[in-house]
Amino acid sequence: MENLKRALWEMAKAALSYTVYCLFAMAILAAIVKAASPAQTVVTVSCWILKIIGCFVFSLIFIKRPRAIFKGLAAGLAGTVLAMFAFAAVGGGFHVSLFFLLELAACALAGGAGALLGTKLRKDA
Repeated sequence: MENLKRALWEMAKAALSYTVYCLFAMAILAAIVKAASPAQTVVTVSCWILKIIGCFVFSLIFIKRPRAIFKGLAAGLAGTVLAMFAFAAVGGGFHVSLFFLLELAACALAGGAGALLGTKLRKDA
């Protein structure tokens, strides 16, 4: 039971930190977009890059052994869904497309990869 609580706490920390990061990163990106007016493709790719980097980094930081890859996958999925709900609350509604499934998969894989690398780099766990 203690291992389950610890695992859920690790995933929650990673997912919540990722969500807060997404809100701040997208706010900064919105300011840049407002000033520079790049093409829509550039904005979309920049958003995806920021999200994938966030999933990777926060899983790398917060997820520990055992079963790190599964906890990282779950943290990536949970963080992406939480970020979607946060953006819906701020923006006034859901705007989900078919690319959201691809985003879920990419963020889950990034979370799993970050957690796996974090356990390989961490010597104490």
